[in-house]
Amino acid sequence: MPTPTTHPDQTIPGVDPRLAPIREKALAGGRLSLDEGMTLYESPDVWGVCEIADAVRRRLHADVAYYNVNRHFNYSNVCALSCKFCEFYRKKNDEGAYTHDMESVANEARKAVECGATEMHIVGGLQPYLPWSYYPEMLRTIRRIAEVAGVPLHIKAFTAVEVVHLAKIAKKYKKSDRQAGIRWVLQELKEAGLGSLPGGGAEVFDDRVHDETHKGKIRSDEWLDVHLVAHELGLNTNATILYGHIDQRRERLVHMEILRRAQDGALARLGYEGDPGAFVEKGLAATEGIAAPPITLTRDGVEQPTPNMADRGGYFQTIIPLPFFPDGSELEHLYGPSGLENLRTLAIARLMLDNFPHVKAFWIMQTLSMAQHMLQCGADDIDGTVVWYDITKVGGASTHQETTVLDLQRAIREAGFEPVERDTLYRRVKRDGKRWRVSGD
Repeated sequence: MPTPTTHPDQTIPGVDPRLAPIREKALAGGRLSLDEGMTLYESPDVWGVCEIADAVRRRLHADVAYYNVNRHFNYSNVCALSCKFCEFYRKKNDEGAYTHDMESVANEARKAVECGATEMHIVGGLQPYLPWSYYPEMLRTIRRIAEVAGVPLHIKAFTAVEVVHLAKIAKKYKKSDRQAGIRWVLQELKEAGLGSLPGGGAEVFDDRVHDETHKGKIRSDEWLDVHLVAHELGLNTNATILYGHIDQRRERLVHMEILRRAQDGALARLGYEGDPGAFVEKGLAATEGIAAPPITLTRDGVEQPTPNMADRGGYFQTIIPLPFFPDGSELEHLYGPSGLENLRTLAIARLMLDNFPHVKAFWIMQTLSMAQHMLQCGADDIDGTVVWYDITKVGGASTHQETTVLDLQRAIREAGFEPVERDTLYRRVKRDGKRWRVSGD
């Protein structure tokens, strides 16, 4: 009887041999090209793609998975825009339109403090009827209540789209010098209590997609301007990609390339050294002015950026892939992405965005059960308790979308990881009931 032989990978059903060199390159801290990204998207071996992302994720974060105790607050759903993919916006006299006054803001801040939240996450529509003064006053109101309570409640607020809108209503926006108005707004907001920026409003950085689905919104260059200025001011920010509508996979990869080049610039300013010979996609207008070499965080011996904003702040902390949900929007005739496409896209984001410290599986839009799977496919964070979320409602959910710390911890443990509570800046939190402090303070 002949001795069985070991079959090469290409003879094992479902295993794609094209992934082997990509795995080797990714684990060595090399930067993947857009063509290699397309191989990851087109490979029939989706689990092989996820395994590579998991290996990179574990190199960066071992068996830790993060969550936080946060409270979302939408100050208004009245919006000057009418984006086709958006179910959130209302016009001033529409049924369900709302704008919160300062008393409501104060009540929300008190609730956040009372529940032991470390963060308030604040976004809204482009409200054309509110004065500029509303926005810094909102931040000062929240900060005042947190100070009275003696807790360092972090305010993460305003997408790049909102910041540009605020520069316009404050009459500081100039087409000839956009960054000057953006800088004025962010400096004023930071003084009022702004701690960091969320990553919303990025959608997909592509003019075709922009013009067909959200033409009134700022383009990628202005979105990047806001985050660039925020980084220069020492503010950390997040980034998103809203995928699965009319976008193509190659367009998603270009979006990731633009983000990682912007992060190259941020990390170079912080003193990180890069690899001048690594891959850079040529011909992208959004990245032409970035002189920094490619900088990855997945190479051996590379220090993670410290989350302390007083010490090396000013970079992208997290990429958050967001699946498109068609229900209730003008694009509800589309299907939206499948579960496997969600897993694959998150895994590819981990692999392509080699200089982003964190990848978040936002459970509100991915569901908590899918977020568990994503922890094994590249994600190291599943967000927090949330409580109220009016932007997207999965499967008919209400605006009251809340989970508990115990649920988050259980989901993380079931996925095989150690749950670690973090603050917004990814510092570990030590908690005594509702009282908490950052580890080391």
